[in-house]
Amino acid sequence: MSIIVSAIGQGLTWGIVGIGLFLTFRILDFPDMTVEGTFPMGAAACVAAIYHGFSPLTATIIAFAVGMLAGFVTGILYTKGHIPVLLAGILVMTAAYSVNFRIMNRANLSLYGKPSMLKNSFLESLPPYFDSVTLGLIFVTVVTVLIIYFLQTNLGQAFIATGDNPTMARSLGISTDGMQIMGLSVSNGLIALGGALVAQNNGFADVNSGIGVIVVALASIIIGEVIFGDLTMNERLIAVTIGSILYRFVILIVLKLGFNANDLNLISAIVLALFMMFPVFEKRFRLRHTFTRGLSSHD
Repeated sequence: MSIIVSAIGQGLTWGIVGIGLFLTFRILDFPDMTVEGTFPMGAAACVAAIYHGFSPLTATIIAFAVGMLAGFVTGILYTKGHIPVLLAGILVMTAAYSVNFRIMNRANLSLYGKPSMLKNSFLESLPPYFDSVTLGLIFVTVVTVLIIYFLQTNLGQAFIATGDNPTMARSLGISTDGMQIMGLSVSNGLIALGGALVAQNNGFADVNSGIGVIVVALASIIIGEVIFGDLTMNERLIAVTIGSILYRFVILIVLKLGFNANDLNLISAIVLALFMMFPVFEKRFRLRHTFTRGLSSHD
């Protein structure tokens, strides 16, 4: 039972990372590689801030701001420097590795003996692992509600239009460069926020924690879409978090089958590939089934 609760808690926390990537990957249609740098950057900034005396909440806000700054840089490189978005993200991701070292002055930094958002009287009074579930639920709910509200505003509609058809959006007087910079900033801010929460849950930050993050976040998005099918934009945001939780259960089952924990990145990639190919297989099966049924009725 404790393992299941722990998986739900991790899924909720990682759901924030999935929502962050959703803004660029699905709405703006950007393959943003910055995320593998901003996730550990958020963790590093949060842990370092707590280590230097800031409150856990303030440290988490700092992590969000640092992530937004990294996304802003990617946006500037792409829109003003005319560097392809994939390469711009890789450049910032690479630079972030060194920045994270500078922030922590070492490869990893522990929160041992330091406060965190999980260390308060209410959360500590809960049964084991329910603290991470409660904290993750609070944050993912607030983030989802704010994003849903934002997408209903004129600015949010302009943001969606930029992703749908940049040429048409520009003809309507929308600053597509501004929308893209904003999207990359908010997206990476949320991913850094997720990194900060994961670091507080794990009790440490590590410069290498960003490896494979984009695969995990994509898995949350793809699994939610495959499981639930056609959804509205608001429903898709909720499906991302559910997909994140389901992904954690898939990984839990795989580990229970005896696979090595060191193979998690390989397993994650395989799981993502299978779910991405599922619609193709389903379509072929339906066509074959329809064709076979047609032949049978003809006979």
